[in-house]
Amino acid sequence: MKIFICCSRSFYPKVDGIKKALEESGHQITLPNSFEEPGREDKLKAGDPRRHAKWKAEMLREQERKIKANDAILVINIDKREQRNYVGGATFLEMFKAFELGKKIFLWNDIPEGMLRDEILGFEPIVIKQDLSLVS
Repeated sequence: MKIFICCSRSFYPKVDGIKKALEESGHQITLPNSFEEPGREDKLKAGDPRRHAKWKAEMLREQERKIKANDAILVINIDKREQRNYVGGATFLEMFKAFELGKKIFLWNDIPEGMLRDEILGFEPIVIKQDLSLVS
């Protein structure tokens, strides 16, 4: 299966291990946007706001291309500060696009509490509770 990994930039250190385990199971993996340069957005934000907005729009278009090219997405949602099983704005949009395109959505941990819970429930994700053997 071809899988696009989606997550907050702060979770990028977890991605390599998950990627390797999935590849060992025969899956093809697409990495998150800006994975190779996670600090780029912060640099752009600190500079020209128009340049940052243009870059952000480009990343949103790129995530759509990646979702279309894959069979599923795996959302890595772990605790971030005080928020349990965090799903950020860009990741939520990736989940919505995958839902819209009829792709499988795997969720690393339980659906987070909060204002987007009902929408995420509506996406009908497969919650794997960190068990990659459930990704199929």
